[in-house]
Amino acid sequence: MNFDQLPTTAPETPVLDRIADAGHEIASLNDEELVRLANELREFLLYSVSTTGGHFGAGLGVVELTIALHHVFNTPDDRIVWDVGHQCYPHKVLTGRRERMSSMRHKGGLSGFPKRSESEFDTFGVGHSSTSISAAMGMALAARQQGIDRKVVAIIGDGAITGGMAFEALAHAGHERPNMLVILNDNQMSIGHNTGGLAKYFARIWASQNYLTLRETSKKLLEHVKPAWELAKRTEEHMKGMVTPGTLFEELGWHYIGPLDGHDLPSLAKVLKRVSSLDGPQILHIRTIKGKGFAPAEADPIGYHALGKIETKKPESSSSEPKPPKYQDVFGQWLCDTAAEDSRVAGITPAMGEGSGMVNFAAAYPDRYFDVAIAEQHAVTLAAGMACDGVKPVVAIYSTFLQRGYDQLIHDVALQNLDVTFAIDRAGLVGQDGATHHGAFDLSYLRCIPNLIIAAPSNENDCRQMLVSAYNHTGPSAVRYPRGEGTGVRIEPQLRGVEIGKGHVVREGSEIAILNFGVLLTEAEKAGEVLNATVADMRWVKPLDTDLIMQLAQTHSRFITVEENVVAGGAGSGVAEYLASQGLNIEIRHVAIDDRFIDHASQGETRIDAGLSCDDILEQANLGHAKPNGTKTAVAL
Repeated sequence: MNFDQLPTTAPETPVLDRIADAGHEIASLNDEELVRLANELREFLLYSVSTTGGHFGAGLGVVELTIALHHVFNTPDDRIVWDVGHQCYPHKVLTGRRERMSSMRHKGGLSGFPKRSESEFDTFGVGHSSTSISAAMGMALAARQQGIDRKVVAIIGDGAITGGMAFEALAHAGHERPNMLVILNDNQMSIGHNTGGLAKYFARIWASQNYLTLRETSKKLLEHVKPAWELAKRTEEHMKGMVTPGTLFEELGWHYIGPLDGHDLPSLAKVLKRVSSLDGPQILHIRTIKGKGFAPAEADPIGYHALGKIETKKPESSSSEPKPPKYQDVFGQWLCDTAAEDSRVAGITPAMGEGSGMVNFAAAYPDRYFDVAIAEQHAVTLAAGMACDGVKPVVAIYSTFLQRGYDQLIHDVALQNLDVTFAIDRAGLVGQDGATHHGAFDLSYLRCIPNLIIAAPSNENDCRQMLVSAYNHTGPSAVRYPRGEGTGVRIEPQLRGVEIGKGHVVREGSEIAILNFGVLLTEAEKAGEVLNATVADMRWVKPLDTDLIMQLAQTHSRFITVEENVVAGGAGSGVAEYLASQGLNIEIRHVAIDDRFIDHASQGETRIDAGLSCDDILEQANLGHAKPNGTKTAVAL
């Protein structure tokens, strides 16, 4: 069943209506009912996501796989571990959360990713990719240690197999040989094409018990006759190498099966039943289509990765007022402009070229654009190697993903004082993707690294100019900026830069000085108006503008620091450390994210939840002091 348009009314789903959870109801369905269930589930997802927004194509591509897994395995006692968590929407519908799908990614609603606290069927929390094989292997080894007869399945795909962590787990499992199944969901964004009747035939043969028995018996008979055994081994490997990429997995110690059509539900279920009885590490390679069942998504799987992409295709508003550019586009334009002037520029991204605003750069400078796939550690050290030999690399990376390259950032870049610029996108609170994607820690984990300078621009023009300064700096540098649109300030076309380590006062006041780091400057200025406080846009987290801090300390009795980062070890901590080192007895309070993970909601709602609004600045100002006019002034975020 294929759709060209999204359904506008809730579909009739008689088979899906019978599924209260993923237990006995799915297990008892026959082949015809399974296919009907797949059609109904796909139509329900099209309707559901069209009303809520959220990840789109990946879930449509695994409808049949999800049903087959819950049909064959005894979930949740058997463990299903999803990778690239945005594949999990069909899984959530089938595991008792159908009625709550309208709350997906909204405040207080369902997470857009698997979440252990949300359901016992969500066996492992997922936000970053390439984790499933390691986690599933841990569960398989735990079952073995405790003597529990349990099946464990990891589903990896959508490019996640390119992550180094996945290969580390594959190698280790080949040594430990746990009883586990990895399903390689090849949706044309990772492993190459292997199709046709011959491949399907061999997949059926290799999954059969007869083949396995013959293989093991032949091994025992021939391994003592070395020439015959070597010939048989080479023949088997040659046959597999012609039709599948299985030789690599076999060499790592895995039994490879596939590729199979991941949308042929009856056949997929039969193979899963056979594989579920096998011992040791197994890999089942399936081929799926991202966006399956919705023609526009099948044709453009990247553009229709999330429903927001569809919304952008609607006719634009007739309003003549243009929207401010997104920060990622400000970065992308700066990169193109810099590359036009400097042939040493190279742009690196770990599979986030579109999200990081690098599409135009990739088209204009293909020989200087490097998408390393989902391999953040490699991205950082690749940049370090380039910097050793005369190239000036710019690594565009989300804050939450840079956490994965932290060791490389310290040892391979900073320790050697190499000239690498990090453009850190999605810094701060990102909204509906939630805790796994918030960039709430980068100021804290970067500030302690020697040789590294850190910029926190407050608007899109400062972002452009501070990228210039960071790039021109000799040594490692980082510029962090948020998700979403800028403030609407005029962006200067010149690449002039700003002085490193210098902030500026944007509002003169008395008694209280508000020291802002980053994009909360508007909230700081609102509070400054209410309090008649001085507001300083500090711009640089490292090096701090200590001259400005000293000047403000001499004329003000209280400081309030403001940042979209955790309070522990952040920019405010840096100010407090400096004041203490100088023996300055200034009262200082911090408006930052406290010691907790912030749940998903809209970006504005998460900032309010985290205590980053004007009201929160006023509250810190009024702790232990009389409030202006005896009341708390409420200012909307």
